[in-house]
Amino acid sequence: MAMAAPWSSSACCATTASTSAQHLLRPTGVSRSSSSCREQGKNRNRRRPISVSATAAAPPPPVDYAGTSAGADADYVASLKVKLLSAVSGLNRGLAATQEDLDRADAAARELEAAAGGSGAVDLTGPGLDALQGRWRLVYSSAFSSRTLGGSRPGPPTGRLLPITLGQVFQRIDVLSRDLDNIVELELGAPWPIPPVEATATLAHKFEVVGTSGVKINFEKTTVKTKGSLAQLPPLEVPRIPDNLRPTDNTGSGEFEVTYLDGDTRVTRGDRGELRVFVIA
Repeated sequence: MAMAAPWSSSACCATTASTSAQHLLRPTGVSRSSSSCREQGKNRNRRRPISVSATAAAPPPPVDYAGTSAGADADYVASLKVKLLSAVSGLNRGLAATQEDLDRADAAARELEAAAGGSGAVDLTGPGLDALQGRWRLVYSSAFSSRTLGGSRPGPPTGRLLPITLGQVFQRIDVLSRDLDNIVELELGAPWPIPPVEATATLAHKFEVVGTSGVKINFEKTTVKTKGSLAQLPPLEVPRIPDNLRPTDNTGSGEFEVTYLDGDTRVTRGDRGELRVFVIA
């Protein structure tokens, strides 16, 4: 068999393959040129480190804890308002209230007043005055526990001596004209067979704001209008008693402080401590 010459192409290929194999098996490389290139590359990497720049993500918006707290406070105030209205329900506007009922209603009102911001939280000197506007229905008055329609002030008694049945009581307030009218529905008993006389008494006042949450009222006149079968009768205006003939404790004026006020409920405390609760009619 003829053997290939050492200078033949096959021998060259074999030599090349052998040399390539040795390069692959050699761990660090034998060729000085390739080793020198690697060293230069390493030196370049050491001289020129790679700089990585990253943009930090924008932080999330802060949690509005104030808004969350305000919502919780609003729910708490609403629950206390329901508690107060429940405490005064079934008391016939206060005419049927016992001392225990009076204490329970007063405690519930104080809880509501404190939760809403405490004394002076209502501001009637600016836009808050508009919240007084409207027709309000009285649902409770601690003054009625005295069994007189005048409360702690002199007034006609209820009962057998003068058979007067108290119906609904309203307070109509006009903030533009500064009118404050107390409207009282009454039923006057009469001997049989005369039917009871139904009437509406309107006690007209002018009011002014005192301080930030106080209201001062000045009595002007009383008008009585009959209802039912006597509705055709004209209104009767009761003359105003001269100031010098009035009792010293009933001058026709008074003050009260609005201690709680929202769109449908109002709580006031009179200058003699009377607690009154109104709801929008």
